[in-house]
Amino acid sequence: MKIGLIQYNPVWENKTKNRERLISILDKELMGEKLLIFPEMTLTGFSMKSKKFAESLNGESFNFFAEISVKYNTHILAGLIEMKDNRFYNSLLHLNPEGKLINVYRKIHPFSYSTEDKHYTRGTKTITTKVDDWNVGLSICYDLRFPELYRQYGKAKSELMVVIANWPDTRIEHWRTLLKARAIENQCYVAGVNRVGKDLKLYYNGHSSVFDPMGNELTTQADIETFLTAEISLKNVEETRTNLPFLNDIYLI
Repeated sequence: MKIGLIQYNPVWENKTKNRERLISILDKELMGEKLLIFPEMTLTGFSMKSKKFAESLNGESFNFFAEISVKYNTHILAGLIEMKDNRFYNSLLHLNPEGKLINVYRKIHPFSYSTEDKHYTRGTKTITTKVDDWNVGLSICYDLRFPELYRQYGKAKSELMVVIANWPDTRIEHWRTLLKARAIENQCYVAGVNRVGKDLKLYYNGHSSVFDPMGNELTTQADIETFLTAEISLKNVEETRTNLPFLNDIYLI
């Protein structure tokens, strides 16, 4: 399966300009990818203005991603500030090529260091979703520091784990190391999609990456806005897990 990672520089808290920018990128770059993955809080950046920018799952941002999925006949994984039952969530949406909502993952670990936990309600459920024949475990940014989440996905035999993020350059080696570790320990592909550019406080240098089940990096790029692609193989996951059946020996989860 061919997947696409959109590493871009969002205009701070400007959904209109960011929709226009993404369309411009996709119109030039898309080449038959089955899955497109966008950064955390795709259309706003990592904003703490949850009340101002939150939307329901039938709002303009959802409709934008639905239009993309239909236009390009692809699955979409994208970030949204979601409002549900008068609560606000940092969410990851999965839409299928018909523009239908398949699953919503709500970030389990808000980043308390930046007061995210004061503005967003934490999610409580792990979410594995289906993209064609693939079982895909979903996560967002700070989740990456908590391996127990990914261990649950690994024990459920997810073949691909996705992390969408706004991860700053000052800790980018943590990002790279943890993505690789999650792939090795769970013998699966891991795709991490980060942004580039600046917000009001931080600088982001990307390093969106895909790692294979042995921890080999298939693609990455630093510093620039770019569209990355990678070919991933279910057969590779199956062979790795058969030849090295480490997941059968998990006892604590």
